[in-house]
Amino acid sequence: MTPLPRRDVLALLLATTALPLAAQPAPPKRPGRLMIIGGAEDRKQDSVILKRFMALSGGVNARLKFITAASGVPDATWQSYQAAFEALGATQTAQVAIASRDDAFLPDIEQQLLEADGIFMTGGDQNRLMACLWESPAARAIHRAFHLNGSCIAGTSAGAAVMSRQMLAQGTATPVPEKDIVSMDIGLGLLSSAIVDQHFSQRQRLGRLLSALAQRPDMLGVGIDENTALIIERGQAVEVVGQGAVTLIDGRKMHSNFDDVATEEKLEMLGLQLHLLPAGHRYVVPANLKQSKKQPSALWEAFQLLVTPSPLRS
Repeated sequence: MTPLPRRDVLALLLATTALPLAAQPAPPKRPGRLMIIGGAEDRKQDSVILKRFMALSGGVNARLKFITAASGVPDATWQSYQAAFEALGATQTAQVAIASRDDAFLPDIEQQLLEADGIFMTGGDQNRLMACLWESPAARAIHRAFHLNGSCIAGTSAGAAVMSRQMLAQGTATPVPEKDIVSMDIGLGLLSSAIVDQHFSQRQRLGRLLSALAQRPDMLGVGIDENTALIIERGQAVEVVGQGAVTLIDGRKMHSNFDDVATEEKLEMLGLQLHLLPAGHRYVVPANLKQSKKQPSALWEAFQLLVTPSPLRS
């Protein structure tokens, strides 16, 4: 398996993968949606999140494709999701057979993804998943499905982590943020201005996400609880469904001592903005943020980062 490039060469690669702003395509008639799930979603009882993914993809007859490459037991993972969605009435479900990086370059795999109404990336290890997808035709097909076809792209746990361009690759959950206890790598880039962490409240990962934001204060931190999903409607709205909450942390105006302390020392982070979005709430982002008085302006600015389309990588 080809290892991922390290950060010292990523800047050069990124400069060649995003289309110039003037070359960005017009949005599809059906706006693409991202469904970012915090892991451990219910598959046997109410299955609220799975039902919503199917609905966003077009209903029971939608063509649903499942990428299980993050899992250490991909076939067992696929069988679990196949049974869950068939129980909900889905008629067209299929596993996309990506088990290696070579698979992600096969024309048939690319075509399967381009034909999908909904693409679901399962949990496991986000580094394993990106080792397969990195700069591949399959990854570009996911972008085209979202940007050009209006497909719903969902990811749970590891599949959620890879949604962002700056991906939280690994790191210890600590009570308070510390310098350099997390490592970052490059994800799919469907979210260009955020870092996603999952299993958030259940695994007490606030300190971990803050440690990541100390490295990248220009990013928005997104922490998603288990059995909870953040739905991002391209250019329009943000919604939270499930049983938990989504935590947004905006550090763009903060002051920290990151550059002044040694590795694993405690971090001072001043001026952070934190927003807690419980399940059951939907927020329509106004066209003119200055004219909206219903919510704090800082919240609308955070939402704007989420709903602004990422570059099409092709």
